[in-house]
Amino acid sequence: MKKVLILDFGSQYTQLIARKVRELSVYSEIQPFNYPIEKIRADSDVAAIILSGGPSSVYAKDAPHCDNQIFQLGFPILGICYGLQSIAFAMGGEVDPAAQREYGRADLEFNAGETLFKNISSPTQVWMSHGDHLTKIPKGFEEIGCTQNAPIAAIANTTAKIYGLQFHPEVYHTTEGKAILSNFLFEIGKLEGDWSASSFIESSVHQIQERVKDRRVLLGLSGGVDSSVAAVLIHRAIGDQLTCMFIDTGLLRAREKEEVEDVFREHFHMNLISVTADHIFLSKLERIIDPELKRKIIGNTFIDVFEAQAKKLGKFDFLAQGTLYPDVIESVSFKGPSATIKSHHNVGGLPEKMHFKLLEPLRELFKDEVRSVGRELGLPSKVLERHPFPGPGLAVRIIGEITRDRLEILRNADTIYLEELRIANLYQEIWQAFAVLLPVQTVGVMGDERTYENVLALRAVTSTDGMTADWYNIPAPVLGKISNRIINEVKGINRVVYDVSSKPPSTIEWE
Repeated sequence: MKKVLILDFGSQYTQLIARKVRELSVYSEIQPFNYPIEKIRADSDVAAIILSGGPSSVYAKDAPHCDNQIFQLGFPILGICYGLQSIAFAMGGEVDPAAQREYGRADLEFNAGETLFKNISSPTQVWMSHGDHLTKIPKGFEEIGCTQNAPIAAIANTTAKIYGLQFHPEVYHTTEGKAILSNFLFEIGKLEGDWSASSFIESSVHQIQERVKDRRVLLGLSGGVDSSVAAVLIHRAIGDQLTCMFIDTGLLRAREKEEVEDVFREHFHMNLISVTADHIFLSKLERIIDPELKRKIIGNTFIDVFEAQAKKLGKFDFLAQGTLYPDVIESVSFKGPSATIKSHHNVGGLPEKMHFKLLEPLRELFKDEVRSVGRELGLPSKVLERHPFPGPGLAVRIIGEITRDRLEILRNADTIYLEELRIANLYQEIWQAFAVLLPVQTVGVMGDERTYENVLALRAVTSTDGMTADWYNIPAPVLGKISNRIINEVKGINRVVYDVSSKPPSTIEWE
């Protein structure tokens, strides 16, 4: 299957480029800007290259530059923002600071008949985000588009099939951005739109069979979307060579254990080992308040329990994980070191400790693509439509100490919250919704008695990938009904509040 190689210069929109290309049914792959030219030459699947934007100036001392030999390989190339400036810098053009920085919407005027703008009317709205701009076009290129503040907003060398855009076609605010990308892929690059959930499943099943052969695979099943889809995909490839292990940490939502057992043991007939270990986790978390320490204790305890149970099951050669493409991208620093916001909750210590080889069949996919694959594999909607749930579970949704009583209070409240969102047909509009039990007690009145009980916070956000998020405006009557039910039905809560902060500056989870 042919693919588009995206070289990342540090743009905040790089993943969005990859997603937009895949929405056009073309497989895309992100690599750092300095990806070796030898690897590009050796990869027979590469059919086109996109150079992303980035925050640097091409003349800066530590500015990122790709290997100039890329422009001699004969691939169709599209440079976006910094990618355009990189093309100019490498091929004899000139880039200078703009007299007026351009951020936001602009009207692009372009030459009629340009292949890149086929079936698009001039002018068209585009999204600009740059401080530098082209002042001299490289030899062999022509200017094919301009805005009021950027006289050279698009260039083309039609003979070499190298194009550059000063604006961002991948963002929503460029109204014909998808059409521009489509023209590059299909009119200029002559690619075929053969990337789909069914084609991914077919190729993945073959690859899993080729790699695993007759050996055994162990998968830690959480019941979330990623591990569930990975489990069903691997099971389709190798059947009973796969064993799934579900560990009940005592930090799960209501009936999660029973639902996982029903879907995977009863419906898909998988080898599923269900381990009840709540007593171990809760004893380790006793009197622990610090959120980072909670995460570390839960992660280490999970590894210990997983390892102990795995030894009882005999020899396994592979550990399967539901790693997704954003995790793979973020594991390679294209943008320099970044601060640790919170510890990741995967079981990264297991392969080294237990001498497993990793099997990660979803590592090429974004979250929405995983759901598409899951639908194609026949997973029920109650699994695929489930909101993200943190690995440490309810431990990071109880601020302060974790106890059985506090877990039960939160479970009951959380169940009512999600139930009412489904009744109101809001659940699927929301990226993530959950309740948080606060270490705060307030005065209330129930009947004729004074109460002094817990405060519960409700959180609901919209997002596409969890990297940024905005709070969801739940209608007041729905919020009122949720609050009324929780206060009346959950003993231990007498006040409900709603979180109206966005990410950034807040995070989605409270801990």
